[in-house]
Amino acid sequence: MFKWFSTNQEEKKPKLFEQTVEALKKSVDFVYYFNSQSKTPFWVCYQKTLIDEKKLHENILPYLQYYPLENIKDVQSVIPIESIIISNKPEEIQDKIFSGYIMVQLHKKDRSCALIKAELSESRSVSLPEVEFSVVGPKEAFVETLDRNINLIRRRLPIKNLRIKELTVGKLSKTRVAILYVDHIVEKENVHTVMQRISDIDFDHINDSSYITQMIADNQNSPFPQLLDTERPDRVVSVLVEGKVVVICDGSPQALIGPTTLAEFFSSFEDYYLNWYISSFFRLVRVFAVMFSVLVTPLYVAVLSYHYELIPTDLMSTLVTSRRVVPLPPILEALFLELTIELLREAGARLPTKVGQTIGIVGGIVIGTASVEAGLTSNVLLIIVALAALASFTTPVYNMGNTIRLIRFPFLLFADLWGLIGIVFCFCLILTHLLRLTSLGRPFLEPTYPLRLNDLKDSFVRLPFSKLSNRPVQLRTEQPNRFNQKAANEKKDIDE
Repeated sequence: MFKWFSTNQEEKKPKLFEQTVEALKKSVDFVYYFNSQSKTPFWVCYQKTLIDEKKLHENILPYLQYYPLENIKDVQSVIPIESIIISNKPEEIQDKIFSGYIMVQLHKKDRSCALIKAELSESRSVSLPEVEFSVVGPKEAFVETLDRNINLIRRRLPIKNLRIKELTVGKLSKTRVAILYVDHIVEKENVHTVMQRISDIDFDHINDSSYITQMIADNQNSPFPQLLDTERPDRVVSVLVEGKVVVICDGSPQALIGPTTLAEFFSSFEDYYLNWYISSFFRLVRVFAVMFSVLVTPLYVAVLSYHYELIPTDLMSTLVTSRRVVPLPPILEALFLELTIELLREAGARLPTKVGQTIGIVGGIVIGTASVEAGLTSNVLLIIVALAALASFTTPVYNMGNTIRLIRFPFLLFADLWGLIGIVFCFCLILTHLLRLTSLGRPFLEPTYPLRLNDLKDSFVRLPFSKLSNRPVQLRTEQPNRFNQKAANEKKDIDE
């Protein structure tokens, strides 16, 4: 039925078809053939690894074979597929073929061809969140397919004002990137900023949304993430109705949210599913845990190196007993344990799941016990470092957890250099950096700097929903009010 194309074909191929075949036929998964037995002979070419062959043989070839076609435009009326494009541009044709389209040409003298969408869309099913898992609330997470992720958002926000703009980024990867926002709420300047920065990306391939995070950040040299990434559709919908902009990248299970603030990185979306007393307490615990994780080991080094008078009398004998056989100064002792914890964490993360858990537990116990018995470290510092590592895991956002792990080391070095003065000096450096940092042009330390009392209602603590009648001032939304608080109090109900 099909006569395969060869170099000794007696008739010369059309120029358009020839250009396409010559450019693509070097790959073994490129298929091109000529059907001469149908009512209207036609040429077909496609990448077999990118198209759904069932759709090709059931929804495309039978119609091409048994229906008479006078010109290429008749393909649009004959084949019951909506995504059919007529084109005469070789570059566009090649791009569409690599996007899962099938090229069809009828006559040798035709200067145009039909491009029929038959994309093979295989992706993993929607699963539980792995990074932002919560006991209470929805149990759906994004996957690596852009259209599936948008579907998860559309189902939760079925309104006409939800706008989706799509860009293509990456000279080689041609990655689809979607920008989402609610039209009648969002500040248009934020949308324009995001679209301009993504459009200006000049890179050969984009594998994940993390690439975009780094490329559109206000300060690419800052260790602090300036866009919030999440794998939860419910969180994305919540920030969209607040007036924020969301970026989703094809091939990535993470969505980017901006502009954001430092306080949001200590907020888990599960907080909104709990009583406001409980969620506020948990947020304060996370803030305390982060401060403890960053400062406790530097304080140990500073006090033992410079400020002996700060040690309580009852604790002095315990410290003397634990350190009397340790030959290392406090800074080397602390660095040894901190680096050991980081090595165990990296090894556990890179190894297979079951092996990684074993290495993390057994390695930590064995190395910790052996280092104390060998006299390399004191048992007091071992407990402090273990608690600091445990406290660093309370950060709900993984990227901020990496930042907390990093900034502990400058504090350690300044503590060994100048004691408590060094810790204060390093804290001032980081605070100055945070004061100058912005997220899509908005202050990163808002609502504490600049001070905005309205936004403090949902920052380091969360007040009841009845008090959250206004959207964040930082976002400058077109509709600052979410609901009428006075009317809601009279009805004893909230209607957003």
